[in-house]
Amino acid sequence: MKILLFGCNGRVGQVLTRIIDESNDMETVCGVDRNPEKASNNYPVYTSLKDVKENVDVVIDFSNHSCLSGLLEFGKSTKTPLVICTTGFTDEEKEAMKEASCDFPILHSGNMSVGINLLLSLVKKAANVLYPNFDIEVIEKHHNQKLDSPSGTALMIADAMKEELDDDIKYVHGRETKTEKRTQTEIGIHAVRAGGIYGEHTALFASNNEIVEVKHTALTRDVFADGAIKAAKFLVTKTNGYYSMSDVIK
Repeated sequence: MKILLFGCNGRVGQVLTRIIDESNDMETVCGVDRNPEKASNNYPVYTSLKDVKENVDVVIDFSNHSCLSGLLEFGKSTKTPLVICTTGFTDEEKEAMKEASCDFPILHSGNMSVGINLLLSLVKKAANVLYPNFDIEVIEKHHNQKLDSPSGTALMIADAMKEELDDDIKYVHGRETKTEKRTQTEIGIHAVRAGGIYGEHTALFASNNEIVEVKHTALTRDVFADGAIKAAKFLVTKTNGYYSMSDVIK
């Protein structure tokens, strides 16, 4: 499998570079990064997808949501599958991905960890059993360089529960300036940015008598790279369409 790494010199991009280099059935044939000299890679690195000369089987993207239009243009013109692992997308950008997937395969997930995607199914079950007798809160922790807040994964967790409950659920991001009591139909979402935390997500269910927590902690960035590779191997076998990590797990 010939891979183009978009955002190859970022933290996860460099983890992917190492893991792919150690494998026997994959190769990074080129990369794209806004800082091409930042890392020493054994493949060519370009500043734009327009400069790419190599034939690739799939693009793995760990960049920034602002790069989406260029990625979609590249995918459409070359019919190359895109594994989009970036977070922070607006609703309009998500819709653009879905529209583009009519022409070529796209897989998007706010978190590539297999464990996180298992957690999504667990919190759906917990919410279905415990709500409305338990209050629901989502707490996420990341390193101090993370740009978006709350994390895409925290929103994935909240969205999974909201969809399951099919109630008039509202999200409350932190509680600064709040002067009234918590409502029954809200999910609180809270973000911590500190140190070098790779990623920690907790769904907390609390009643007056007991607390249930469903938690995932990433110990290394390898979990995100491993998930992205699983997604890429899955996507290269698929026809046009919009996929997620739940499709990979199934």
